[in-house]
Formats: sequence, structure tokens, C-alpha cells
Amino acid sequence: MARTLSTFNTFPHSKKAQSLRSIAQDLLLKAGILIDGNRPWDIRIHDDRFYHRVLGQGALGLGEAYMDGWWDCDQLDAFFYRVLRAKLYESITYRDHFIPLLKGWLFNLQNGRRAFEIGERHYDLGNDLFEAMLDSRMVYSCGYWRHATTVDQAQEAKLDLICRKLYLEPGMSLLDIGCGWGSLVRFAAERYGVKAVGVTVSHEQAQLARERCRDLPVEIRVQDYRDVNEPFDRIVSVGMFEHVGHKNYETYFEAVRKMLKEDGLTLLHSIGKNYARHAGECDPWIEKYIFPNSELPTMGQICEAACKRFVMEDWHNFGPDYDKTLMAWYNNFTAAWPHLQQRYDDRFYRMWAYYLLSCAGLFRAREAQLWQVVFSKDGLVGGYTPVR
Repeated sequence: MARTLSTFNTFPHSKKAQSLRSIAQDLLLKAGILIDGNRPWDIRIHDDRFYHRVLGQGALGLGEAYMDGWWDCDQLDAFFYRVLRAKLYESITYRDHFIPLLKGWLFNLQNGRRAFEIGERHYDLGNDLFEAMLDSRMVYSCGYWRHATTVDQAQEAKLDLICRKLYLEPGMSLLDIGCGWGSLVRFAAERYGVKAVGVTVSHEQAQLARERCRDLPVEIRVQDYRDVNEPFDRIVSVGMFEHVGHKNYETYFEAVRKMLKEDGLTLLHSIGKNYARHAGECDPWIEKYIFPNSELPTMGQICEAACKRFVMEDWHNFGPDYDKTLMAWYNNFTAAWPHLQQRYDDRFYRMWAYYLLSCAGLFRAREAQLWQVVFSKDGLVGGYTPVR
């Protein structure tokens, strides 16, 4: 999900740690960051091998060095905000991205055979982790903080926002592609009286989602979206498109068009990046440790894939709300750690904190966005009234 410090990697190596330290410090000063400084966003180096590792491996080396305890920062979110806001990456070649880019160019990393890998490696980590970190409804996507003061309020507001944008009415059929633990289909069935189908690639998610949607007109399936064939009045996807991949964007929208009834609406809720240097670009640390085969779309990629199949009725960006959401998740995670550490080790703690806080800095710097886009097949007669 986050573009981290893919920045140091093209500088020449030196045998002397002090020389490498000087190179790193000169770069970080452009973002107002000191090595071994005393401000919350300054970094402290515990192992001089840090410099060679980060200068040689970029984003991957930076994240792994943090996991190994080679460096620390009191506020990682503030550190990444300054690095990204200063756009240090613009003057640096992304050499450490070569292998991920090559994989993205040559292979379809999100094809049907690989679709379940993200479920196995991320969402099946354990329901206890996500129950502790998320809100009471277990919504693992950006909350809507317009009138909210807690993450529970923000997530309920987001679910209701989606239902209102889809103009849900009792008796309608709703498909949720990537339904997670069933929070949206449960909410829509309870509050709006719809019949819903939720599909996920995670067995852990499906098991808990079925329990949470018991006694409601909701069906939860472990199924790839490409294998769903029924017609639906409304189709929604929340936080799943980031795993579709640019080679499959047209496939996704074509599948949605075939399943959507003629007068239907579909809503896409997705993280997006401002632009792509190369197709298939991804952060190597996020790819390896958090979201395998993930890829953030650009506005242009979404529009290009959707324009022949849909009319865009509304485009809503509330990216800064993801900063607040991630910080709330981090606070929940750290508060629950005394219980969670019975199952997860200290290296996992550093990995997960790094993930949440680096991504918070990413959204705070406006390097990533959160989009909700509403589409109709041929344009609603009389027009669509945007909902906020």
C-alpha cells in the first residue's frame, strides 16, 4: 500500500559507515529529518549496517532494518509524512523496484490461480488480530470522519454513505465483492432490507462473516469475483480493487457489467495513487510482508478500463480520512498487544506498526487517495444526485 523510502538506493557505496551516514543525512535533511536527533520524526540508528542495507536495498532494506531493530523513530507516521511530502523520491531512480516491475510486466500477478494468495497470507493471519485492531463491526477499509470522533462512528458513517450512494431499497439484491468479515452486507441487510451475497478469498473471513450474518438474508462465499454469474441490482467493492492488478482492470469491470442489472448502480471504493511511473509498480516491502500481488490504481487506469462499459455518475475523494483511520487502528493494536503477543512475536509487532504508521504518513502527505466512484450502465435517466 505505501511508497516508503525507495530513495537511498542509487547512491554510491562506501566502505566507511561514516561516509554512508553523511549521504543518508544529506538526503534526509531535505525533509527536515536528523539522524540521532531528538524530535519525534528524527531517526535513531542502533546498527551501522543500517546505512549499507538501506542505501543498497531502498524501501525493502529500510523496512527490514526496522523489523530487525536496527533503527527507531518515536513517530514513524511523522517521519514518513516528511519524507513523502518533501518528495525525496523524485530525484532518485527506483533501482530496487526493478524485480517487482519486471514481475508486473511479465506476469499477471492477480490472475485466478493467484487470487487466493492474499487471503492466505494476509487476511488469514488470525481473526483475533483484526478483531483487536478494527472497530466493532470489523471494517478493514477507510472510515468516513466527516462528523465522526471515533473509529466506530467513522466506519458506521462509511457503511451508511455507501448504502445511500447506491440508493438501496428493501428487496434489492446486493453483491459485495471482497466482503471481508461481512460488515457491509450485514449493515445493508439490517438497515436497508436488502438480500446480499458477499464473496471473499479468505476462509478465515468467511467463517466469521457467516457467524456475524446469521439469521439475515445474507450468503457468504469463498469465491473469486470472476466466478460469480447471477444478476444483481447493486454491486459494491470496498478495499478489494487494490488486489485486482492493472492487467485485470478491464476484466473486473466487464464482470461487473455482466452481473449488474440494466438500471443498476455499482460503487467502487479503492485506494488510489496520484500517478504511475510504470505499470505494475508496487512497494517492495509492502509486497513482501503485507499485501502480496497488490497494486494501487490511478484515476486514468480506472477511467480507461471503465469508460467503455459504464457512465461515471460520481467521484468522491476523502483520502485524508485514511490517515485518521490508520492511526485509530494503530492505537487499538498497541493497546491490545499485551494480549496479542501470546501469539505474535516482537518482530511481527514492529512489522505491523511499521505498516500502519508508514501508510498513515503516506495519506497525510497526500501521496495516496481514497476514492468512491459510482457507475451506472448507461447513465441514470434524470441524472444522479451525489451523496455526501
